[in-house]
Amino acid sequence: MLQLATVLIFFAILFAVIRLVLGKTLIDRVVAIDTLTVISLSLIALYAQTSGRIVYIDVALVYGLLSFLAVLAIARFLERGL
Repeated sequence: MLQLATVLIFFAILFAVIRLVLGKTLIDRVVAIDTLTVISLSLIALYAQTSGRIVYIDVALVYGLLSFLAVLAIARFLERGL
């Protein structure tokens, strides 16, 4: 099951990178980068599960929070409200 999850995660990375490269607008690219951060969060969680080290879940939570705040800041900047 973990191997299937790994394969699906790498397909998601491939599709997100394609969206990042072929994105027509800046918003498409921001969404693709946000998708890549969510995918990397799932990779960190998968690694925490396979290695048995729970500390990586804390790293993933902090990374997710920082990613969320960064996307909010970028959205405000794109609205010219910052």
